[in-house]
Amino acid sequence: MPNLNEVLKYNDYFVENKLYEPYITTKFPNKRAVILTCMDTRLVELLPKSMNFRNGDIKIVKSAGAIINHPFGGIMRSLIVAVYELQADEIYVIGHHDCGMSSIHTDKIIEKITSRGIDPLIFDILEHSGVDVEKWLEGFSDVKESVLHSVEMIRNHPLMIKDIPIHGLIIDPTTGRLDLVVDGNLNTI
Repeated sequence: MPNLNEVLKYNDYFVENKLYEPYITTKFPNKRAVILTCMDTRLVELLPKSMNFRNGDIKIVKSAGAIINHPFGGIMRSLIVAVYELQADEIYVIGHHDCGMSSIHTDKIIEKITSRGIDPLIFDILEHSGVDVEKWLEGFSDVKESVLHSVEMIRNHPLMIKDIPIHGLIIDPTTGRLDLVVDGNLNTI
């Protein structure tokens, strides 16, 4: 595992040798699209390459499982900003097979949280504040249904442009094969 000093040392080398030059682009996506996908490490380079996107072509928003679990949370805000401020005219929701969120057991996560020093009373405080931590941490059992859920959350959002295409796909994290779930150009599910 790299430590902060190693990261900063390499960064000095990176900047001094102008290794950033191949990545210079603008804040606006060349292909005018934004992707919501999972934070899975296998997708970092595979996903854009499997879609023929290069640096500067698209915006990528990541969340565990490509899940939108609140219509006014940070994920949805990022998509709204991409559309209204950063010239994205198309949205892709891309889940993947073998996703860690499909095997989440909230009771196990809560055990890990408390074993790392978080006071169990915090869960009671959160519950009394209206936060259902188990539901908030919940994963999914069917990736296709999860993609459909996120597509519908975006499509039905009161601040989203109604005619923007919102596509749903599932990628194989080994081969990069994309399976179509929703063609947003047809605007039906």
